[in-house]
Amino acid sequence: MAVAKRSATDRPAAPEPLVRAKGGEPAFGAEDLLAYWLDAGQRAVLFLDALRQRAENIVAHERAGKPPLLDFDFEVVAEARRFERPTNYSLLRITRVGEDCLGDCLQPGLRPVVVFDPRAGHGPGIGGFKRESEVGLALRAGHPTYFVSFAPEPVAGQTLHDVLRTLRRFLEEVGHRHPGQPPVLYGNCQAGWAITMLAADCQGLVGTAVLNGSPLSYWAGEPGVNPMRTAAGFTGGMWTAHLLSDLDDGRFDGAWLVQNFEALKPEGVWSKYADLFERVRAERERFLEFERWWNGFYMLGREEILAITENLFVGNRLEQGLVWLCQHCKVDLRRIRNPLV
Repeated sequence: MAVAKRSATDRPAAPEPLVRAKGGEPAFGAEDLLAYWLDAGQRAVLFLDALRQRAENIVAHERAGKPPLLDFDFEVVAEARRFERPTNYSLLRITRVGEDCLGDCLQPGLRPVVVFDPRAGHGPGIGGFKRESEVGLALRAGHPTYFVSFAPEPVAGQTLHDVLRTLRRFLEEVGHRHPGQPPVLYGNCQAGWAITMLAADCQGLVGTAVLNGSPLSYWAGEPGVNPMRTAAGFTGGMWTAHLLSDLDDGRFDGAWLVQNFEALKPEGVWSKYADLFERVRAERERFLEFERWWNGFYMLGREEILAITENLFVGNRLEQGLVWLCQHCKVDLRRIRNPLV
């Protein structure tokens, strides 16, 4: 996952000025200098107003309890807080798109689609916070669609194994609702490797799994080109995550993970604001929509972040088949039998 950045092909040849020089021809007189500074001043005011609106959106989202940022109506079909080993996850069924009821849109016989959103510092919603999203495309194709969401605060003491058990229970619930139709699973970022771990444990999975931006090998790549690897070595690796969790009474603030994403590509942070300033009128709504999700920070439990750090980012144990879910089962990628895309 990285800071949102538009590709070069999406950019106009040159920014459209808010104030044009008289005559439209290049000139170097005082009038053109005045037009330049007037244009820059107007852009600065609109740029700062967009940042003000972003701050107000963040505060409003927090006061509302940080609900899932979905552009679709939904109902809760399974709440993991009521499970024997409770977690902060829930399974949602998409019920309505705007004013359109789904009853006339779904095509009988199509397999269900389950979208797993990443729990990596942000809140749920990136897979369905606009109509042109994984949820929207699945609905447009006529598939019954489900969304795996989660609450801002973890259940005290929940572990990575508890989370994986929860996700399996959700898939069993979808299977009961659609017998004989293996679901299509969309895993974004962190959710992708979570689905992979389910497929590689002692029970396995059925149905096609689509992994979007989901790393499975954490020591891959050329040495010396990833700034976070060097930073982790200097700051103590797992020790840092343990300390930050202890300082927050067993919780790990997801804002630290978001900061790490930005540290992976610092120039992306600059480009985000530069693009907004350059095309402030055209980019404002897209910027605000994305930032509402990007700055909605969620917590992880100490046991979760330590297991993730030890087994994945530091230990690279997933690739080696050394992740133990319990005393009797470990994850082995060679067990995977369902298709991965």
